[in-house]
Amino acid sequence: MKNDNLSIPLSAKDYRLGGSMEVALVEHIFDHVPEIVFFMKDLQGRYVAVNQSLVDRCGLKEKQQLLGRDVFQIFPKELAAVYAEQDQKVLRTGQPIVDHLDMHWYTPQKPGWCLTTKLPIFDQTRTVIGVVGINRDLRGPARSESIPPGLVGAMTYLESHYGETLTPGLLAQQAGLHPARFARLIKRIFRLTPKQLILQTRLNAAAKLLTETKDTIAKIAYSCGFYDHSALTRVFRSVTKLTPTQFRAMRRQTLGAGTGSKGSK
Repeated sequence: MKNDNLSIPLSAKDYRLGGSMEVALVEHIFDHVPEIVFFMKDLQGRYVAVNQSLVDRCGLKEKQQLLGRDVFQIFPKELAAVYAEQDQKVLRTGQPIVDHLDMHWYTPQKPGWCLTTKLPIFDQTRTVIGVVGINRDLRGPARSESIPPGLVGAMTYLESHYGETLTPGLLAQQAGLHPARFARLIKRIFRLTPKQLILQTRLNAAAKLLTETKDTIAKIAYSCGFYDHSALTRVFRSVTKLTPTQFRAMRRQTLGAGTGSKGSK
Protein backbone atom coordinates (compact mmCIF):
# COMPACT_ATOMS: atom_id res chain seq x y z
CA MET A 1 0.00 0.00 0.00
CA LYS A 2 1.40 3.39 -1.00
CA ASN A 3 2.21 5.89 1.72
CA ASP A 4 -0.04 8.96 1.51
CA ASN A 5 2.19 10.98 3.83
CA LEU A 6 5.45 11.07 1.95
CA SER A 7 7.69 14.12 1.96
CA ILE A 8 11.22 15.14 1.11
CA PRO A 9 12.88 16.99 3.99
CA LEU A 10 15.36 19.65 2.86
CA SER A 11 18.28 20.99 4.84
CA ALA A 12 17.35 24.16 6.70
CA LYS A 13 20.76 25.51 5.70
CA ASP A 14 19.72 25.86 2.08
CA TYR A 15 16.47 27.56 1.07
CA ARG A 16 17.26 27.82 -2.61
CA LEU A 17 15.81 24.34 -3.22
CA GLY A 18 17.99 23.67 -6.24
CA GLY A 19 21.31 24.65 -4.70
CA SER A 20 22.09 21.86 -2.25
CA MET A 21 24.56 19.07 -2.86
CA GLU A 22 21.87 16.45 -2.22
CA VAL A 23 19.62 17.89 -4.93
CA ALA A 24 22.54 18.10 -7.37
CA LEU A 25 23.34 14.43 -6.80
CA VAL A 26 19.72 13.34 -7.32
CA GLU A 27 19.49 15.45 -10.45
CA HIS A 28 22.70 13.89 -11.77
CA ILE A 29 21.41 10.37 -11.12
CA PHE A 30 18.19 11.07 -13.02
CA ASP A 31 20.22 12.45 -15.92
CA HIS A 32 21.14 8.81 -16.56
CA VAL A 33 17.53 7.56 -16.54
CA PRO A 34 16.09 8.87 -19.82
CA GLU A 35 12.69 7.22 -19.38
CA ILE A 36 12.04 9.28 -16.22
CA VAL A 37 11.58 13.03 -15.95
CA PHE A 38 12.78 14.59 -12.67
CA PHE A 39 11.95 18.10 -11.51
CA MET A 40 11.80 20.37 -8.49
CA LYS A 41 9.72 23.56 -8.26
CA ASP A 42 9.43 26.45 -5.83
CA LEU A 43 6.26 27.92 -4.32
CA GLN A 44 5.60 29.89 -7.51
CA GLY A 45 5.78 26.76 -9.64
CA ARG A 46 9.12 27.70 -11.19
CA TYR A 47 11.63 25.00 -12.00
CA VAL A 48 14.66 25.03 -9.72
CA ALA A 49 16.06 21.62 -10.70
CA VAL A 50 15.45 19.36 -13.72
CA ASN A 51 17.08 16.39 -15.39
CA GLN A 52 18.20 16.20 -18.99
CA SER A 53 15.12 14.19 -20.05
CA LEU A 54 12.84 17.16 -19.37
CA VAL A 55 15.18 19.46 -21.26
CA ASP A 56 15.18 17.14 -24.27
CA ARG A 57 11.40 16.70 -24.30
CA CYS A 58 10.88 20.44 -24.31
CA GLY A 59 13.09 20.70 -27.40
CA LEU A 60 15.73 22.66 -25.51
CA LYS A 61 19.49 22.21 -25.14
CA GLU A 62 20.41 23.44 -21.68
CA LYS A 63 18.85 23.12 -18.23
CA GLN A 64 19.26 26.85 -17.78
CA GLN A 65 16.59 27.32 -20.44
CA LEU A 66 14.05 25.73 -18.05
CA LEU A 67 15.24 26.98 -14.66
CA GLY A 68 13.22 29.91 -13.35
CA ARG A 69 10.34 29.30 -15.77
CA ASP A 70 6.90 27.85 -15.00
CA VAL A 71 4.85 25.31 -16.96
CA PHE A 72 2.78 27.97 -18.74
CA GLN A 73 5.97 29.27 -20.35
CA ILE A 74 6.89 25.83 -21.66
CA PHE A 75 3.93 23.56 -22.38
CA PRO A 76 0.66 23.95 -24.31
CA LYS A 77 -1.83 25.76 -22.09
CA GLU A 78 -4.14 22.73 -21.72
CA LEU A 79 -1.34 20.54 -20.36
CA ALA A 80 0.20 23.40 -18.36
CA ALA A 81 -3.11 23.99 -16.56
CA VAL A 82 -3.23 20.34 -15.45
CA TYR A 83 0.37 20.39 -14.20
CA ALA A 84 -0.10 23.69 -12.36
CA GLU A 85 -3.29 22.49 -10.68
CA GLN A 86 -1.46 19.39 -9.42
CA ASP A 87 1.41 21.52 -8.08
CA GLN A 88 -0.95 23.84 -6.24
CA LYS A 89 -2.79 20.92 -4.69
CA VAL A 90 0.45 19.50 -3.28
CA LEU A 91 1.60 22.93 -2.07
CA ARG A 92 -1.78 23.72 -0.51
CA THR A 93 -2.44 20.39 1.23
CA GLY A 94 1.06 19.07 1.87
CA GLN A 95 -0.14 15.74 0.49
CA PRO A 96 1.52 13.80 -2.35
CA ILE A 97 0.13 12.76 -5.70
CA VAL A 98 1.27 9.21 -6.44
CA ASP A 99 1.19 7.35 -9.78
CA HIS A 100 -1.36 9.63 -11.42
CA LEU A 101 -1.96 8.83 -15.08
CA ASP A 102 -1.14 11.93 -17.15
CA MET A 103 -0.46 13.02 -20.69
CA HIS A 104 3.08 14.35 -21.14
CA TRP A 105 5.14 15.92 -23.88
CA TYR A 106 7.72 13.91 -25.79
CA THR A 107 10.31 14.85 -28.38
CA PRO A 108 9.57 16.18 -30.91
CA GLN A 109 6.65 17.70 -29.00
CA LYS A 110 4.30 14.75 -29.31
CA PRO A 111 1.91 13.75 -26.53
CA GLY A 112 2.35 10.47 -24.67
CA TRP A 113 1.44 8.90 -21.34
CA CYS A 114 3.22 8.71 -18.01
CA LEU A 115 2.65 8.08 -14.32
CA THR A 116 3.23 11.25 -12.30
CA THR A 117 4.33 11.37 -8.67
CA LYS A 118 4.67 14.72 -6.87
CA LEU A 119 5.77 15.16 -3.26
CA PRO A 120 5.80 18.22 -1.00
CA ILE A 121 9.14 19.57 0.19
CA PHE A 122 9.15 20.64 3.82
CA ASP A 123 11.66 22.78 5.68
CA GLN A 124 12.67 22.13 9.26
CA THR A 125 9.52 23.84 10.57
CA ARG A 126 7.29 21.53 8.51
CA THR A 127 6.34 24.37 6.17
CA VAL A 128 5.84 23.39 2.55
CA ILE A 129 8.42 25.20 0.42
CA GLY A 130 8.23 23.41 -2.91
CA VAL A 131 7.38 20.34 -4.97
CA VAL A 132 9.59 17.52 -6.20
CA GLY A 133 8.40 14.95 -8.71
CA ILE A 134 8.96 12.43 -11.44
CA ASN A 135 7.12 11.35 -14.58
CA ARG A 136 7.62 7.67 -15.47
CA ASP A 137 7.16 6.79 -19.13
CA LEU A 138 4.49 4.33 -20.21
CA ARG A 139 5.77 4.19 -23.75
CA GLY A 140 6.64 0.83 -25.18
CA PRO A 141 7.81 -0.54 -28.53
CA ALA A 142 5.96 0.77 -31.55
CA ARG A 143 3.85 -2.38 -31.72
CA SER A 144 2.67 -2.01 -28.13
CA GLU A 145 -0.95 -1.17 -27.40
CA SER A 146 -1.53 2.56 -27.13
CA ILE A 147 -3.26 4.14 -24.13
CA PRO A 148 -6.73 5.49 -25.03
CA PRO A 149 -7.77 8.88 -23.57
CA GLY A 150 -10.84 7.26 -22.00
CA LEU A 151 -8.62 5.44 -19.54
CA VAL A 152 -7.78 8.74 -17.84
CA GLY A 153 -11.48 9.39 -17.32
CA ALA A 154 -11.91 5.97 -15.75
CA MET A 155 -9.05 6.60 -13.31
CA THR A 156 -10.51 9.99 -12.40
CA TYR A 157 -13.85 8.29 -11.80
CA LEU A 158 -12.18 5.73 -9.53
CA GLU A 159 -10.44 8.46 -7.52
CA SER A 160 -13.73 10.26 -6.83
CA HIS A 161 -16.13 7.28 -6.52
CA TYR A 162 -14.12 4.65 -4.60
CA GLY A 163 -16.68 4.77 -1.79
CA GLU A 164 -19.44 3.57 -4.10
CA THR A 165 -20.12 0.16 -5.63
CA LEU A 166 -17.35 -0.38 -8.17
CA THR A 167 -16.52 -3.27 -10.47
CA PRO A 168 -13.90 -3.73 -13.18
CA GLY A 169 -16.76 -3.83 -15.67
CA LEU A 170 -18.05 -0.43 -14.55
CA LEU A 171 -14.58 1.13 -14.86
CA ALA A 172 -14.15 -0.43 -18.30
CA GLN A 173 -17.46 1.14 -19.27
CA GLN A 174 -16.26 4.52 -17.99
CA ALA A 175 -13.16 4.11 -20.16
CA GLY A 176 -15.21 3.08 -23.18
CA LEU A 177 -13.23 -0.15 -23.48
CA HIS A 178 -13.96 -3.83 -23.64
CA PRO A 179 -13.36 -5.34 -20.16
CA ALA A 180 -10.57 -7.59 -21.46
CA ARG A 181 -8.68 -4.71 -23.04
CA PHE A 182 -9.25 -2.55 -19.98
CA ALA A 183 -7.83 -5.26 -17.71
CA ARG A 184 -4.82 -5.71 -20.00
CA LEU A 185 -4.04 -1.97 -19.95
CA ILE A 186 -4.43 -1.68 -16.17
CA LYS A 187 -2.11 -4.64 -15.67
CA ARG A 188 0.51 -3.14 -17.99
CA ILE A 189 0.38 0.34 -16.47
CA PHE A 190 -0.11 -0.30 -12.76
CA ARG A 191 1.08 -3.93 -12.54
CA LEU A 192 -2.24 -4.71 -10.85
CA THR A 193 -5.51 -6.29 -11.88
CA PRO A 194 -8.53 -3.94 -11.96
CA LYS A 195 -9.83 -5.52 -8.73
CA GLN A 196 -6.46 -4.97 -7.05
CA LEU A 197 -6.40 -1.35 -8.23
CA ILE A 198 -9.86 -0.70 -6.78
CA LEU A 199 -8.82 -2.27 -3.48
CA GLN A 200 -5.56 -0.32 -3.36
CA THR A 201 -7.39 2.95 -3.98
CA ARG A 202 -9.82 2.21 -1.16
CA LEU A 203 -7.05 1.22 1.23
CA ASN A 204 -5.08 4.38 0.45
CA ALA A 205 -8.17 6.46 1.14
CA ALA A 206 -8.78 4.61 4.40
CA ALA A 207 -5.18 5.11 5.51
CA LYS A 208 -5.47 8.84 4.81
CA LEU A 209 -8.67 9.14 6.86
CA LEU A 210 -7.22 7.08 9.69
CA THR A 211 -4.29 9.48 9.85
CA GLU A 212 -6.06 12.80 9.36
CA THR A 213 -9.48 12.38 10.99
CA LYS A 214 -11.06 11.14 14.20
CA ASP A 215 -13.81 9.29 12.34
CA THR A 216 -14.76 5.86 13.64
CA ILE A 217 -13.41 2.79 11.87
CA ALA A 218 -16.93 1.91 10.82
CA LYS A 219 -17.51 5.34 9.25
CA ILE A 220 -14.18 5.16 7.41
CA ALA A 221 -14.95 1.65 6.19
CA TYR A 222 -18.29 2.73 4.76
CA SER A 223 -16.94 5.92 3.16
CA CYS A 224 -14.16 3.96 1.46
CA GLY A 225 -16.41 1.32 -0.09
CA PHE A 226 -16.08 -1.49 2.45
CA TYR A 227 -19.17 -3.33 3.66
CA ASP A 228 -18.47 -2.80 7.34
CA HIS A 229 -15.82 -2.40 10.06
CA SER A 230 -14.87 -6.09 9.89
CA ALA A 231 -14.36 -6.04 6.12
CA LEU A 232 -11.95 -3.10 6.32
CA THR A 233 -10.11 -4.63 9.27
CA ARG A 234 -9.69 -7.96 7.51
CA VAL A 235 -8.31 -6.46 4.29
CA PHE A 236 -6.23 -3.81 6.04
CA ARG A 237 -4.56 -6.40 8.27
CA SER A 238 -3.82 -8.68 5.33
CA VAL A 239 -1.92 -5.86 3.59
CA THR A 240 -0.26 -3.96 6.45
CA LYS A 241 -0.15 -6.63 9.19
CA LEU A 242 -1.88 -4.05 11.40
CA THR A 243 -5.49 -3.42 12.30
CA PRO A 244 -6.85 0.03 11.36
CA THR A 245 -6.74 0.99 15.05
CA GLN A 246 -3.10 -0.07 15.37
CA PHE A 247 -2.21 1.76 12.14
CA ARG A 248 -3.89 4.95 13.37
CA ALA A 249 -2.01 4.84 16.68
CA MET A 250 1.30 4.20 14.92
CA ARG A 251 0.83 7.03 12.41
CA ARG A 252 -0.15 9.54 15.08
CA GLN A 253 2.81 8.57 17.19
CA THR A 254 5.13 8.94 14.20
CA LEU A 255 3.71 12.30 13.16
CA GLY A 256 3.78 13.54 16.74
CA ALA A 257 7.45 12.61 17.07
CA GLY A 258 8.23 14.32 13.79
CA THR A 259 6.58 17.63 14.65
CA GLY A 260 7.54 17.75 18.33
CA SER A 261 6.25 20.78 20.16
CA LYS A 262 5.72 22.76 16.97
CA GLY A 263 2.56 20.91 16.08
CA SER A 264 1.40 19.94 12.64
CA LYS A 265 2.15 21.92 9.50
